[in-house]
Amino acid sequence: MKPRKIHRYSMIRRYGKIVDALVKYEFGYIVDRMGLQNLRPLRSRIRRQEKVLKDTDTGPMKARMMLEELGPTYIKLGQILSMRQDLIPPEYANEFSKLQDNVQPFEMDEVEKLIRSELGSEIKDIFECFEPVPIAAASIGQVHRAKLKSGEDVVVKVQRPGIKKIINSDLDIMYSIASFAEEHLPEAKLYQPIGIVEEFERTIKAEMDYTQEGRNADHFARNFRDDPRIYIPRVYWDCTSAKVLTLEFIDGVKSSSFEELERMEIDRQGIGIDVLKAFMKQIYDDGFFHADLHPGNVFIMKDGRIALLDFGMAGYLSQDMRTLLIDDLIAISRGDTVLYIELLRELGSVDENTDISALKIDIDQLIYKYYGRPLRQLNTALILEEMINLLRKYQVRVPSNVALLSKGAMTAESFGNLMDPDINLAVIAEPFAKKAIKDRLRLTNIAESTFKDASNWARVLHKAPIQLGHILDVAERGYLKLRFDPHGFDRVVSEIDAASNRLSFSLIISAIIVGSSFIIQTGMEPHIWGVPLLGVIGFLMAGFLGMWLVIYILRTGRI
Repeated sequence: MKPRKIHRYSMIRRYGKIVDALVKYEFGYIVDRMGLQNLRPLRSRIRRQEKVLKDTDTGPMKARMMLEELGPTYIKLGQILSMRQDLIPPEYANEFSKLQDNVQPFEMDEVEKLIRSELGSEIKDIFECFEPVPIAAASIGQVHRAKLKSGEDVVVKVQRPGIKKIINSDLDIMYSIASFAEEHLPEAKLYQPIGIVEEFERTIKAEMDYTQEGRNADHFARNFRDDPRIYIPRVYWDCTSAKVLTLEFIDGVKSSSFEELERMEIDRQGIGIDVLKAFMKQIYDDGFFHADLHPGNVFIMKDGRIALLDFGMAGYLSQDMRTLLIDDLIAISRGDTVLYIELLRELGSVDENTDISALKIDIDQLIYKYYGRPLRQLNTALILEEMINLLRKYQVRVPSNVALLSKGAMTAESFGNLMDPDINLAVIAEPFAKKAIKDRLRLTNIAESTFKDASNWARVLHKAPIQLGHILDVAERGYLKLRFDPHGFDRVVSEIDAASNRLSFSLIISAIIVGSSFIIQTGMEPHIWGVPLLGVIGFLMAGFLGMWLVIYILRTGRI
């Protein structure tokens, strides 16, 4: 996606706040290197900055506090980055995982207005009762308890008014800053900031579309319809839209309420095992998984069934992606590092800049570290973290759905350990992985894969003569073009353009002054204070424009 350019004056103040926050939390060197000093408000440059940080505050802590100050959009960005240890150092990812949405709920009249516009009816015509005080409030929306006219108890998720406009504005700024970073910070290209913002945009816009969360819930309900232990709440589509989501109310106990579970005589270990088995089924059988199985999203119903909640963070694995992941398991189980690296290439994670030899040595060492150990001695979350840190070391970017899968696995294992420290995700995953590998190596599947590959090769060979002839024809006519990306060239052009504009402006001011002087000498009427009025207006205009130019030069910091 091509980064969007920002030309709206209304955003300049927001830019100033971002630059101010960077300086305040001791990231001013980024401002200097990117040449953003001119975006900082003049009063902030003059005023002495008060010390807000402690000497013990680390870089990750400063970054977290800065995101909290910048508001909801940036908090969401930090929360998403906390899942991407392949993109940012683990100490930053761990710190960003502490980011929370601490926002005030919006008023009931706003809720009524939004439901009226989205559902086409008044609240009293849809709901028997609707509790005005929300049971939860976040940056994007808040949740209310209610009862439908038909008698069902529900929860209603309502989107915060104006949040879409705020997020779109912040996204524009993020694209602009990411583009600027790639141009002016060579090391930033390793982290692909524009790609990060694109991924964030997809995630945040999916979260803002409540119909997507509703479809996710229906998808999980279909996948678990034959499982007597797992329950998915019903979506009431007649009372659902892009900004309003109505779900069945689950009358149960949060899985972390251990005293209540003990009173209900619920087996905590059984809950942990069932939830982890459900997660493995989602990965290996369904290819559609819940990525946020923390205790707040797992409720225990009165009849002992496990209800899964909050389907905004879900991931999808295509059949080809699942095949690649299974081949990864086969490569690791055989200690075949070469095959493993080739599979990373297929994922699009390894490019020509990766040091393959060094990567192979480090992967060999990691595999040797865990090879042959009993499953009960393996910590899946730790192994995943070590693998992601290794890939980040070599700038191997993990696809977003695989990174989400890794985060989901870590969250699920943490849930299992909370229920019972003796639960091991690797042991639970073993039969699912073995079945998947066995299915992968079944003769019918191999034959089907071979036939598919043969069909693809036949299509490629059929098109090859035509494509080759086209290339030779273009070359013969001299139309082949080479593309290059001279780093920093755009900045040089921008600087020259700004300098020429200032020079032209100065010449215009000079011309106004000279012209006004001639007019004053002519003595033409009308007069003011005994001087030609037109000449006075010219001098005043030149003075105003001259002061404006001086202030602009001082703001940019380049005299």
